[in-house]
Amino acid sequence: MSSAAARGRSAPAATAPGSPGAAAARKAILWVDDEAELLESHCIFLRESGYDVECATNADDAVELLRRRPFDVILLDEQMPGKRGLEAYHEFRELEPNIPVVMVTKSEEDATLTEAIGANIRDYLVKPISPRQVLAVIRRILDGPRIRQQALARRFVERFRAIELDRTLPLDWREWVERFGEYTYWDVELAGAGEMGLHESLRGLYADMHREFAAYMYTAYPAWLRNLEADRPPLSVDVVGEFLLPLLQRDRSAVFVVVDCLRLDQWLAIQPLLAPLFDVEVTHHFSILPTATPYSRNALFSGLFPGEIAARFPDWWGPGARDDESLNSHERELLDAHLTELGHSAPVRYHKISTAAESDELDRRVHGAIGPEGVSAFVFNFVDLLTHGRSESAILYEVARDEIALRQLTRQWFQRSALLSVLKEAARRRISVLLTSDHGSILCQTPATVFAKRDATANLRYKFGEDVRAERPEQALLFPSEEQLRLPRRGLGGNTLLAAGDSFFVYPTKLREYQSRYRGSFLHGGVTPEEMILPVALLTPR
Repeated sequence: MSSAAARGRSAPAATAPGSPGAAAARKAILWVDDEAELLESHCIFLRESGYDVECATNADDAVELLRRRPFDVILLDEQMPGKRGLEAYHEFRELEPNIPVVMVTKSEEDATLTEAIGANIRDYLVKPISPRQVLAVIRRILDGPRIRQQALARRFVERFRAIELDRTLPLDWREWVERFGEYTYWDVELAGAGEMGLHESLRGLYADMHREFAAYMYTAYPAWLRNLEADRPPLSVDVVGEFLLPLLQRDRSAVFVVVDCLRLDQWLAIQPLLAPLFDVEVTHHFSILPTATPYSRNALFSGLFPGEIAARFPDWWGPGARDDESLNSHERELLDAHLTELGHSAPVRYHKISTAAESDELDRRVHGAIGPEGVSAFVFNFVDLLTHGRSESAILYEVARDEIALRQLTRQWFQRSALLSVLKEAARRRISVLLTSDHGSILCQTPATVFAKRDATANLRYKFGEDVRAERPEQALLFPSEEQLRLPRRGLGGNTLLAAGDSFFVYPTKLREYQSRYRGSFLHGGVTPEEMILPVALLTPR
């Protein structure tokens, strides 16, 4: 018996494929050609294939037909008596701005093709043409999205069954990267295709994934830190040495980009936009714990665990240091010291972009922001500010309601961001880019009651305190010693409590206040794949 059956969960069903006529009303084609009688066999073939076809021998008749009834696509001859096809095309677009038009012409001149492409013609066929050529173009335009959606659904259903059978098998860190990467891929693809029923089936696996990942990390993470030479994933402390340093050794200059709080699914949303500029190679690293900016980003730049940072730089991270922005005030110096320790003494330029004014300023001086040699490091805080801001703004909460909306908003930001300007400038100057994140985030829905003394910190996904504990142990991982996580010591005794799954910490005395304020927030600091498993992308200019 599969685990789906054992848990009372049935595998999702894919949408059944069908012909254009069986799936919906027959699609209508308008074919405009002064030699329409010679195309009758083509029209018969299209009708037998499930489409309605009407013909017009000139542009004026075609416009009149378009006024009378809607069509789904127009096949348009370019060389006709009277109005040229491209002249008629502009009239069609005034009547139906979104109707796809396929140019069908005897002309093979580059000028005609260039003009058609410039006018946003959907496709271009050169006569003589076969009926199957025309059908292929029509199906690609009218039925392509549905066909691709059905194929995606079938692939997911087949893979879903295999995932269900494999879910109970223990995974090592590489297999966790593969498992979470596959979940994220399907999450993005199914949502993008509008397959929300199948998407819901996939999301039904996440609770078990979170529980199993937390159980794995409870033993695996301290083991990695006890023996850094053993088999383990790249961690925050390894990013510069393992990924950035080889670029600097190979090239005179490299761009290093850290997008604060960028989840793997958000990266998948923006990655296609980079294809015209770069060849993209992607691997992954694990954020250190807690998955919060003061810890993970400082570890990323310094190559040191937080306890080591506090010991080596007591003025920056000494006793009394708080978990706020002040702990991230020395990232450039940490990166400089780290590279020097690695034997690379090239100059470091550092830019942190947290406001619209800083973004506009970077856009204006992007050429000078990237140095001719050494490291040009950029930290972009938009995504992190967005996830935090949802808790304070009803409007922002509405436009970034869930993971799907957050991906879309991230993509929209990226398309108009100073980050894209930086990447375009790097591509223009043939400078390679290393892009990554310090940690991710998770949409939190489940309050987890915690008990603590007054010394406990106030974070919602991680807490330090002498006697901090969770009411329900399965909602959080408790580490009784800072040394287990290589964190700074906090007095005679200090527990570290890290949230698991989609939980957020609440106190019994403020239960309703915290529930109403933070339920549905994107938070970080805990132990989930969304917060820990992060992209590391090498962008090589094309």
